[in-house]
This record gives sequence, structure tokens and C-alpha cells, in this order.
Amino acid sequence: MATEEQHGTLPLPGLNPAPKMLIVAAPFYRNIADGLLAGATAVLDRASAAHEVIEVPGALEIPVAIRLAAESGAWEGFVALGCVIRGETTHYETVCNDSSRGLMLLGVQNRIAVGNGILTCETMAQAEARADPEEMDKGGGAAEAALHLVALKRRFRGLPGRGEAVPDDADILLAAQAAQPRTA
Repeated sequence: MATEEQHGTLPLPGLNPAPKMLIVAAPFYRNIADGLLAGATAVLDRASAAHEVIEVPGALEIPVAIRLAAESGAWEGFVALGCVIRGETTHYETVCNDSSRGLMLLGVQNRIAVGNGILTCETMAQAEARADPEEMDKGGGAAEAALHLVALKRRFRGLPGRGEAVPDDADILLAAQAAQPRTA
């Protein structure tokens, strides 16, 4: 069973217009994927973000699918959902490391806003606790992270030296500015 630790959280950023988000889920463990998806969609609904869901076979395919989808320009941010549970071979390390690195490279090298909700667990019980929206809600956390990155991307897009401007009617409320909305 997971231990209960208190972690700091940020309020959801206020985004106007609401972003369009893509959730990429790997249903290898269907019950885990469904819990992650429930948490992520609840957060995106609370933020009034439009969202779609696609599924891929496993965690290794998630970064590739996000990269392919990002090239279309149809989504502002992405939520990666999946689960890897340790087995008897070293395949666990390969899948954990490569899927995580793939997502990180999408953000760092390609400036794609991605929330990482790929669980890497020792046991099914750990995965169940992390996927459950009523317990650790890691799917919701991944959606929150993606929304915060979208907000930052919008904020920085309008800075001098960038070719794109934030629309005049776009209200961006960052967590640090929760008391005062900032219109960029």
C-alpha cells in the first residue's frame, strides 16, 4: 500500500481560450489505464479544456504517438497515461527509461507541453493506488502538469524575440498569480 505523504500542489491555471488537449493512453493494464484516464479527464473538464483520447499498445509507443500528433498542430498539450509493472526480466528498465526519456525529449527538444502519467511500479497494488482518482490520482496530476506547461508556453510565446504573439483576448492565470489574473 502506498504511504500518504503531503505534496505541494498548484491551483489549475486559468486558460482563455480553453486549450485543446490530447490524452495518449496505453491500456496494457486496462483497469489501471481506466483509473488514470478518469483522473485526467476530470481535471481537464474542471479546466474546461477540450480533449480527445487515443490509445496505443504500450508505454513505448506513447512518445511516438505524441510526436506524430504534435506535428498536426491540432493540440496545445498532451497527457501521457500508462503503466509499467516490474516483471522477471530487464525489459521493465528499458520500458521505464525509454518512455520517460522520450517524453522528456519531446518537451525539452521539441517544446511540446506533456504531462507524464506513465506509472512505473513494483506491484499491481502500487499501480492501483496511484491510478485511483480517489487515492493518489496520478492521471489527474499528469493533466495538471500538462495544463501548467500550456500556460507557460502561452506566456513565453509573447516575449520579445518570439515570432508568435498571445492573442489580445487570451487570459492566462498562472499559479503564482492566482490572486490577480494576468492578460498577456
